[in-house]
Amino acid sequence: MKNSKDRYWDCLDQAMEASHGGRIEEALAWLEEALKANPGGAEAHNGRGEILWDEGRVEESLFEFERAIGTDPKFGTAHLNRIELLIEEAGEFETALEACDELLAGLPALPRLDRPFQAELCYLKAKALFYRDDLEGAVFLIRRAIKSGGEQGTYAAFEGHVLFEMGSYLEARRVLDRAAASEPDSPHILYGLGLVLERIAWAGDDRGSEESREQARQAAEFAFERANSLDPIQFPRPLSVSVEFFDEVIAEALDNLPRSIREYVEPVLPIGVEDFPSLDLVVGESLSPQTLGLFMGVPRTEAAPTEQVPALDRILLFKGNLEKICRDREELIEQIQITVRHEVGHYLGLDENDLERLGLA
Repeated sequence: MKNSKDRYWDCLDQAMEASHGGRIEEALAWLEEALKANPGGAEAHNGRGEILWDEGRVEESLFEFERAIGTDPKFGTAHLNRIELLIEEAGEFETALEACDELLAGLPALPRLDRPFQAELCYLKAKALFYRDDLEGAVFLIRRAIKSGGEQGTYAAFEGHVLFEMGSYLEARRVLDRAAASEPDSPHILYGLGLVLERIAWAGDDRGSEESREQARQAAEFAFERANSLDPIQFPRPLSVSVEFFDEVIAEALDNLPRSIREYVEPVLPIGVEDFPSLDLVVGESLSPQTLGLFMGVPRTEAAPTEQVPALDRILLFKGNLEKICRDREELIEQIQITVRHEVGHYLGLDENDLERLGLA
């Protein structure tokens, strides 16, 4: 008869096999059996956490990761899973940063800080900083991750994405070109490269490049198509509609505003349409190059009572970005409606609760 230790590891093997086969309930049942054999089994708790996370049961997943860490503080995988969940699901960036710093201190009671583990911690810390809009800090940390863990597609894709968000398109291109050369079948890298090439072509910021705007545009289309062929669900081909259609949808969105709101919108009409935010906005105003819309000017609530509405007040919608996030015309129409309402709300100085109350959310 097998002892408890052997039984524990056999159950873990059965759970892994069931999980890989998509038999989730069976996998969870095997993990329960593993924990009966070894109630303090960190691997079993971590395995439950990973499965529950995939099933969208985030709070239960976090509990399991913390149980795993509690039973074995040196179990690095559970630490990394917990931190990533805090970042990606819970939005608890400060807690994640504190956990990263504690592990990076290399305390004896915690996992050994070897180079791969250090690289993963730097990568996760970079992600937390990115979500806090500390893009410079994120670039610094992801480069530390690459220095510790070597060139990896995940790290390079993230570095390229952060540089793209900073408006450093040429540098982002160099990073993603190198990553695509080493991992030519990574749809994530290819799609990111497509975004960068598209902006280089559109902005004309091709100094130091041998390609013309047209060549960059064609290269972007190829990257998008290749990403779509590799993963059509996550990376659909960008939608494209005519300017006339886009303008008609904007007009309809304005017509759908509550009557009490429409009269206040006149000073910012017509709504402007551009393909993408300019480099001046991205770099000078720290605006994401993937922003869908923008109100530029002084909100009505902040203008002095005797002050005339500034002529420079305006609303912009970014056609290319809106097309990117929509799979068909119906989705695009809905998203334009949402974006118009939000930017009108910003012009009126409304917060999210106000937008919902007035039917603008």
